[in-house]
This record gives sequence, structure tokens and C-alpha cells, in this order.
Amino acid sequence: MDTRYLTYILTIAKKENMTKAAEELFVSQSTLSQYLSKLETELGTPLFYRSKGRLSLTPAGSLYIEAAKEVMSIKNVLYQNIQNIENRGHITVGVTSQFGLAMLTDIIPSFKVRYPDITIEISETNLPTLTRLILEESIDCGIMAMNETTPFSTDQVTILREEEVLFSIPINHPYCKKNPDRPILIQEFAENFGNENILLSKKGSTLRYLTDSILENAGWIPSTVCETNSISTTRSMVAMGIGVTFISESCAAQREHVAYYSVEPKLTRLNTLVTRKNWVQSYASQCFCNNISNYFH
Repeated sequence: MDTRYLTYILTIAKKENMTKAAEELFVSQSTLSQYLSKLETELGTPLFYRSKGRLSLTPAGSLYIEAAKEVMSIKNVLYQNIQNIENRGHITVGVTSQFGLAMLTDIIPSFKVRYPDITIEISETNLPTLTRLILEESIDCGIMAMNETTPFSTDQVTILREEEVLFSIPINHPYCKKNPDRPILIQEFAENFGNENILLSKKGSTLRYLTDSILENAGWIPSTVCETNSISTTRSMVAMGIGVTFISESCAAQREHVAYYSVEPKLTRLNTLVTRKNWVQSYASQCFCNNISNYFH
């Protein structure tokens, strides 16, 4: 049941602006305008009043919107009922961090015992890409590390926990003798690590955002910088004495070679479950999301 064009009109009515509606729908403004013009010609009456960049519903437009909402509701109920007949279906999940992969490793075996006919497709990707896929509704849900929950609406986001981000250095670094156990203060970074090679995550990641913030607040200008897109590679480089980095608590392994320090004030990021809009969930997908939501509890 293709209701894509109903979604077009519903979004125009919600945004009251063609440009904003096109941005939310990830289509060009010209495509959206052409479709609306064609529909109004077909109906023989305008659906929107145009005035100073604002679109407001005509009486015919109000009727069309109400009918469109009813059709969307019927579709959602129908799809849910069909999926629930035999609990068959397909769930697509995006993951941005190792904590999410570890979580799914724990959750999926018992879930598959209960719902053996549900296929779970997992994609590991970066935060910007997964954000785009969820906004486009190309993927059902994402287990994501985030600094903030925008651009998603509050009903799309479940905060699973607040995860600490630690500063990591080689275990034989001189600073370990100077400070064996207390948190490291932001003002200590430039003095103690100004000449170190700092290992950075790629732009767009939560760790990179926090690292850039620390560098700025500490007045820390590293002598050399190395960018990687693999946490395990970065951690191994620290263990080998190649540099220092910031790393999430869930990835703080190799402690026989790497020393981890809390930062004062504490650094944290959000671990979240984000679902796409208009996802009609079956009993199985509801169970799957509940398992994720309750994982840390």
C-alpha cells in the first residue's frame, strides 16, 4: 500500500511551508511543488492558500487531510495485524558503537527463541549516516551514542543510560606515577600531554565532539594528531605507546597496557535507542525494543 504521496500532503500541512516540508521529506522542493500542483489540478480545487511563503489549508484541504489521516491509520493497523498473525517480520537495526553490538549479542539469542521467524538485520555505521537513515525512514531503529538527541523528536528517543568517557594513556606513561588514581583535571592536559600524539575519532562522532571541546577548554594544542575510525585500533595504539585518546567506558579494555582516568568535570555521552517515525510495530518488534530499553536495568 503506497501512501507516500499522502505523507507529502500531510507534511506540507504540518510545516505550512514548501521548503521545510521538502527538507523533512528529503525530496526536492520542485518535486513537491509539482506533485501538489498536479493533485490540485486533478481535484479541481486548491488545497492550500498561498500567502508570503506560508501555506494554510483551504476547506477542501482540510477535508483531504482528515481523509489522509484516516487512510494512514487504516494502513498502520492493517500492517500491524498482518505482522502479528504469525509473528513473522524483519527488523533493521543500525549501531554506532561497540556498546550496541555487545547489547545485541546478549539480547538476540533469547529473542530468537521466542520469535524464531523474525529476521534481524544489523548495520554498523557512523552517527551522521545512521541519523540520516532514521530520518529518511530507511531503517527501523538505531542504538546510538549521542551528545544530544536532536534532530529527533522526543517520542523517537529512549535514553538507555549516561555513559562516562575516559581519558586513556599508556600504562607506563610518567603521569601514571604522578597521579595513580584520582580524576584528571582539565587544566592538567596541556601541561602533561602537550607534546603527546593525540588520537582522534572521525568528525561527526560523539567522542570527537567531546575531544574537540576538551582541547578548546584546556587550551591544549597537540603537537601531532592522528585520526582513526576504529576504537579498537585507537585503543591498541594507546597500548603500544603511540598516543593518548578519549574513549568510552564500554570500550575501556586492555587495562594491563592502558590506564584510564575520569575527567573532572566528568565527561559523558548518551546511549540511546532511536526509532523511525511511522514505524508500525508488531508484538515482536515491541518486545525487541523493550529488551533494549531495559538492558541496563
